[in-house]
Amino acid sequence: MSSQRTSTGPDRAARSPLLFVLAAVACATALGWTYWAFVRTTTGQFADESAWREAGVAAPDTQLPFLRFLDTLPTISVVLAAAAILFVTLRRKRYGAAAVAVAVILASNLTTQLLKNVVFDRPDRGVATLAFNSLPSGHTTLAASAAAAIFVIVTPRWRPAAAALGGAYSVLAGAATFINLWHRPADVVAALLVVGTWTLLGGLVVMRTGEHWNNWEGFGAHWASSRWWLVLCWVLGLGGLAVSAVLYVSVHAVGPAPEPGTANVPLFFWWGLMWIIGVGFTLAAAAGRLFAAQAGRTAVRGQRP
Repeated sequence: MSSQRTSTGPDRAARSPLLFVLAAVACATALGWTYWAFVRTTTGQFADESAWREAGVAAPDTQLPFLRFLDTLPTISVVLAAAAILFVTLRRKRYGAAAVAVAVILASNLTTQLLKNVVFDRPDRGVATLAFNSLPSGHTTLAASAAAAIFVIVTPRWRPAAAALGGAYSVLAGAATFINLWHRPADVVAALLVVGTWTLLGGLVVMRTGEHWNNWEGFGAHWASSRWWLVLCWVLGLGGLAVSAVLYVSVHAVGPAPEPGTANVPLFFWWGLMWIIGVGFTLAAAAGRLFAAQAGRTAVRGQRP
């Protein structure tokens, strides 16, 4: 007698949609706080500007390879996202999921451009800095949204690995824009939060409209669904946030340099870099865990669970 795979009612995909909405609201709130704390306040502007200026001193030899990476970043991101979307469209016939993935990319990048050029401004707080607003980072948004599109359209067994690899790609892109002096740390973090917001909303739609394929057998059923992918993200994410917090508090405890970028030890640079790493991998870990917990559970009749 052949076995038949069935999904039980209580274990339907995205059975708690409010969790996705609340997580998206949390990302949007964190985005608003990042803008207020590091663009609207003198202390935040000073820290952000100091990190940006110290990047040119702390990592001068890395700028050329990072510049080459940034030059090819739009092409790489578009090719990766397009390949994944075409695969699920033509091979798997998941037309709705492909449409949502495209919407996540478009919504993320449109939101970034509207926030940067229309909604947000950069007031004069007495800090010598660029007069125009650069938050959020467009390059980081493009890279992270491409990774997010792949994350939401792959099956649950692939999502832990997609979360870790996509998080690493997003962090690398964000760190590159920072180290190459294109953006301040807050610009990069804001971009990651923009993408996080739309990923959660788009993922909710994908899971509720594609319940027949948004199910899995739990962590460890496939190499890509190993829980160690998310463990690594949690370690790097929470570790990065902890180190960045310690560095930020330490600099202000001993007193920052009188002018941005004039400190003997570039602690603001390391704070900014660890902040980017912390936020990027924490978002990847949280998204991977939420999507795994909300995936439908597949039971097998006639066999042991």
